[in-house]
Amino acid sequence: MRLVIAMVMALALLLPARADELAIRPSKHPVKETLDRLTAALKDKGIAPIARVDHAAAAKAAGLELKPAEVLLFGNPRLGTPLMQANRHIAIDLPMKVLAWEDDAGKVWIAYTTPETLKARYRIDDKDDVLKTMADALEAFTSAAAN
Repeated sequence: MRLVIAMVMALALLLPARADELAIRPSKHPVKETLDRLTAALKDKGIAPIARVDHAAAAKAAGLELKPAEVLLFGNPRLGTPLMQANRHIAIDLPMKVLAWEDDAGKVWIAYTTPETLKARYRIDDKDDVLKTMADALEAFTSAAAN
């Protein structure tokens, strides 16, 4: 039975995110500038980004084309650790990731998985204060990046 549960959970992680699991907002800036602004907002609060992935550059290196799309990874152990203590599986979604991309019409968007989604996905019921702090921070950081 545990194997079946583990397989179902692993399969769920492979499914694409539903739009209601993501907070998505338009950005007034190009992709690179959007994530540069996010990086600056994070650094202003003492949060160092962990990694930045340029999917379009990787596609180009492979001889393929992709509109600009970048992901920034960052985290705050004071928020992530209590969530991982509640359920280690959440570590697959931490540190937090923010995606900025340009759509086919040339519009730039910024998105992240909402803490409410993480709460439901990993059945974390006793960390609402941590999740609220995380949600407020993500809202503020992405707003600063996009506007």
